[in-house]
Amino acid sequence: MNNTITYSIVVPVYGNSGSITDLLERLEGISFQLDRELEVIFVVDGSPDDSYDVLTAQLPNATFATQLLQHSRNFGSFAAIRTGMAHARGDFIAVMAADMQEPPELAIEFFRVLASGSADVTVGRRESRHDPRLSGFSSSAFWRLYRKWVFPDMPEGGVDIFACNRAVVEEVLRLDESHSSLVGLLYWVGFRRVEVPYHRLQREHGESGWSFSKKRKYLLDSIFSFTDLPLRLLISIGSTGAVITALSAFAVLASFLLGGIREPGYTPLMLVILFSTFTLLVALGIVGSYVWRAFENTKRRPGSIVMTRWASSDNALGQRMPNHTEEKKP
Repeated sequence: MNNTITYSIVVPVYGNSGSITDLLERLEGISFQLDRELEVIFVVDGSPDDSYDVLTAQLPNATFATQLLQHSRNFGSFAAIRTGMAHARGDFIAVMAADMQEPPELAIEFFRVLASGSADVTVGRRESRHDPRLSGFSSSAFWRLYRKWVFPDMPEGGVDIFACNRAVVEEVLRLDESHSSLVGLLYWVGFRRVEVPYHRLQREHGESGWSFSKKRKYLLDSIFSFTDLPLRLLISIGSTGAVITALSAFAVLASFLLGGIREPGYTPLMLVILFSTFTLLVALGIVGSYVWRAFENTKRRPGSIVMTRWASSDNALGQRMPNHTEEKKP
């Protein structure tokens, strides 16, 4: 590890070519305000635009240390963050988005708190947001469900920007899981945590890729990875169904005894259908979800693959790593 680097900032990049120039200016201002050396690790996660080319052209002129990593395809923002954290050389590592809706200057306060030794993890707590009404409503609903079902102590607006010390990073990277949540892992490992309030800004460049399908997948991954909620839900459904079945069975049996049902075999057939149909498919789906996730983890595939890597100390931009070196997991 390079001992001259104290602070690292990881920036996953996907469709952010329009904001890169402004982001670099903001990061330069941050580097001047820090008391020790800063490095910024950009991870281009299969971006469909020219983000990589823009970074390739501008990073050699940066006044702070940089690394530029490119995934071989789009693996997702959490995989990009893990890649950046694995390559970070600082004692304190912050993670922020490239769209600057979370003020990059929050990293200064994060690093101050971490360097004081009063906390191991700092997370941004969103006080307000300037998103379109529909997007804001869906995000608020999503995080309410997340806090209710997964991590109740998570901020109401979720976590989009955070920082932690080297010990926390090593523990998070040591957790080798597929289809999980990096923020969930950050809360699962524990340590001392401090929240820093901020106001989310309006997006100036591009559009959010945080679609409904991605929110749904993220919520399901978090539920199946960190809670037994589906199993408890299945037990509740089964218990409720058992009561309904018992009442329905009593009604069918009473009708049969009173001569209201004359068709042979109707009564036992109805009892079987009432008891099994509405629970069987739900049970199979929930158990299958756990089995599928366990199977995915047995494959031991890397969470991402780094296709190219360049650092400001390297001789040539875009230097290709031998044999398309895979991103190693601890």
